Formats: sequence, structure tokens, C-alpha cells
Amino acid sequence: MSFVNTLKQWDESVACFERGDSTAALETFIDIQEKNSKIFFNIGCIHLINKDLDEAEKAFDGSIGKDQHLAVAFFQRGLTFYKKERFEESFADFQNAFRELRGNQLIDYKPLGLRYKLYACEVLHNMALVNAQLGLWEKAKEHLLTALNLKTEAKLSLIDKALECLLKQKLFQPVEMSQKVLFKPNKNYVAELEKKDYLGKAKVVASIIDKDEFSGFAPLQPQVDEVPATPKVPEVMRALEGEPHTVLFEFVPETSDELAVVPGNIVFVLQKGADNWASVIFNERRGLVPYNYLERLEITLSSKQDKDETNKDDIPAPPRREPPNRPQRKSAFVPENLKTKDTANEIDESGDSSKCIVKVHFKYTIAISMTPGLAYITTLKTISNKLGVPATSITLSYSPKDSGKIIIDKDTRMEDVWSCVRNGRLTLWCDMKPDSSEQLHIQTYLVALHSYASSNPEDLEFNQGDTILLLSKVNEDWFEGECNQKIGIFPASFVEEVQMKEI
Repeated sequence: MSFVNTLKQWDESVACFERGDSTAALETFIDIQEKNSKIFFNIGCIHLINKDLDEAEKAFDGSIGKDQHLAVAFFQRGLTFYKKERFEESFADFQNAFRELRGNQLIDYKPLGLRYKLYACEVLHNMALVNAQLGLWEKAKEHLLTALNLKTEAKLSLIDKALECLLKQKLFQPVEMSQKVLFKPNKNYVAELEKKDYLGKAKVVASIIDKDEFSGFAPLQPQVDEVPATPKVPEVMRALEGEPHTVLFEFVPETSDELAVVPGNIVFVLQKGADNWASVIFNERRGLVPYNYLERLEITLSSKQDKDETNKDDIPAPPRREPPNRPQRKSAFVPENLKTKDTANEIDESGDSSKCIVKVHFKYTIAISMTPGLAYITTLKTISNKLGVPATSITLSYSPKDSGKIIIDKDTRMEDVWSCVRNGRLTLWCDMKPDSSEQLHIQTYLVALHSYASSNPEDLEFNQGDTILLLSKVNEDWFEGECNQKIGIFPASFVEEVQMKEI
């Protein structure tokens, strides 16, 4: 069965369920040959509503078999085991659901097509109930007290009531998922199922040639008396944005607004600045590249034939083997699409020849333009402001030649640190102090709406539904983040932001 047919049946099944016809919805779901984890989950939920616990268990087994990180599937199978009075297995599933929350207070499944939020405190509530059924009242109390600490909304006051029952050694009701929600297919994919007429309706066209007996899609065209001397530029080139150039030398970016290219790449120059930097577009990504690394590419049907005829005896000069010097950022030329508060400030500051670029390796790497010779306090404050962390919670270090890292503090001779500047650049390392008093801070997390496979070494790979820690915003279209212990950049349109507190 094709993906299109699966998508159609999935959409039809959800529509039947929302109309109240759960029998037709279940039959359509079961008829799908290639079921994914979400479809198995939907089948299990309908069986659970119909109180067919054995079939519900089989369906949730299939869902977990397809996706062993789907916490809500463990939660539903745990409820199924609870209703079958298989309490040990029920507790194990609730425990797995809590583990898949990965320390988060909740998982919002809306980006994945399920309008439901699974709360950690609700999972702990059910774990406490199962312990109570097993007679482990102290264990149940521990789980409820932990759930109270994770409670985020007033509507979850049922945990308070459960604790009151527990103190009297009475049982309470489990938390169950709403019976009105199922996983829905991606609405963008469903929209593509509608038939579209790309050709339009046929039109009757009369020929302007007398006694034209041509039969086909179009009449014969009249003969042209005069052929233009110079062929026209292909129309496709008029649709391209910018002027085409060939990359002559490999360019390695050193700031977030620069673009990595290698020899042979075809880039399109959008704007050239007075400082010999060019704003280019390559593979739908924009950035800055030195213009002297590029060579204009003539793409026309007439390939300089007249010049070849008049200069047949001329021998072209050999190509350059070494790349030219990297141009200095002397002006504040930044393309509009790359202008951000941070990058604009860095370019403005680096125009001063008396300053150097300081690279700071933290959880991610930043570049700051600073004046060599600054005092320790000024250097520390500048870096902490850039990172957005208090100066009292970080430690700086540097690495002189032929030696390891050396901690920088108020007793360090800053002359020794600044003497390590080479070619206008200095590398420092920044670490969080283990006894930092900043124990509670707010971080921005993102949920992947779609899977992203990296096409470049600096890209970040992730799957749909993964949680990504946002590190920085490169520009409006690209973010930098951390996922699965890897750091890289990725398209902003592939993710959705959620706010969480990390302790």
C-alpha cells in the first residue's frame, strides 16, 4: 500500500471517529496494511473505549514496537494493564512513560497531531495508585509527594485529593486520557490529496495560416523572415536571483554570518560591499563570501565567439594556485536578511584595526571583537554579557603555546593572556563554576515538526518530535541548537518553540 492510500484511510478513520462512528473508524484503521506507531495507538484507544482490553493491549504493543520512545503509548498500555488488574506490568509501563518524559514536566503532542498534554505529575499519580493496590503505601506516598512538586496547573488538584485518600489508606481514581482525541495525519500532507488540474481545460485555437491542415496540440507557426543575429538569453536565467559566480577557492567561515563554499560551487551574488565582501546565496542559504574568491560566470548561448576569433593566438594566463588574502571587514556592510543585533555589532567593532577577534568556547562557540590589553574584570564582563550568564558563575581559561589550559582570575597577568593573540585572533575557554549560585535558569526548547537530514557538516540532524535546546538564532531562517548531544544549525521553519524551566 502506498503512503498516499495510507494517508487517505487514516484521514477517513479520524473523520468517522469525530462523527461518533467509532465502529467504522476502527474497521478503516484495521484495513490499513502499513500501520505506523500512531495508527496502532489510535486502534488501541478505540478498543480501550469499547472496553476490549485484550485487543487494546495488542494494539499498544504494536505502537510501542514501532516507536519505543512514545511515552503516551506506555501510559495507555499501563491503564490497560491496570484495568486488567495486572498491577506489576501496569507499574512498569507507567515507569517507562515517566522515563520517556526525560526530566520534562510535560510533553505536548499537538505538533505530532494529538491534542493532548501528558504531565509528569499525572504519570506519578497513577504510579502511586498502582503501589497502593499492591499495598506499598509508603512508596505510593513518595510518588505523590514528587508529583506535588511537579504540579503546574490548578486543574491538577486531584493529586491533592489523592494524597488525602492515601493518608487514610484508601484507593483513588486513576488519571485517564481523554476519549475524544486521536493522532491525526499531517494537515499539509492531507491538503495535497486533493486533485489539482495543472493543465487546465483545452482551448480551440484557429490557425492564422491559410489552408493549414496541421493536426495536433497547436497550429503551425508562421515563418520568420529575419532571424535575430544574437540568440536570446534562456528565460530560465531571468528567474534566478543575483548574478552567477564560480567559487575559485575554499572559504571557511569564522562568524555566523559567513557562508562555507568550496571550489566549483556556483553561487549567486546578491550584493557586493565596498570592503570586498559579497552577499551570496547558495543551496537556499545566504551569507558573506570574499568577492576575490569568486569569478563571474557568463551563462548565455553565445560563448564569446567573437573574442575567440579575434584572439586565437592569445594564451590565457595560468590559474592562481593560492587563494587571495581574506578581506578586512572595514565597513558595516551586511545584507538585510543577515542583519541581527549581534552580528551588526560585531562587524562594526571589527572594523577597528586595533581590535582582535576573541573566540570563546562555551556550550557553543561565539566570536567577540575586543581591544587587546583589557583588564580582567572588563574582559569577564564583556564575555558574560555576550553569553547571557552572570560573570560570577563562569571561569575563563586560555592555552599558551606548548602548555595546557590556564585559569584566568583577578591575579592573572593579562599581558600574558593578550600576548597569545595571533593574526588578530585569540581563543579562550569558558566553563560554569560547580558552586554557581545560579541553580534555576530558563532555557528555550524547541519541538521538531519535521525530520531534518543534514546536508552539510555544520547542520544538526533530528527526527520529528525530538526536543532541541535553542543555543542561538543565526538569522531569521536558521537557528543553532543541541539535540542528542550534538550541536549544529537547522531551518527555523522545521521547529516550534516551547518554554520550559530547567533546574
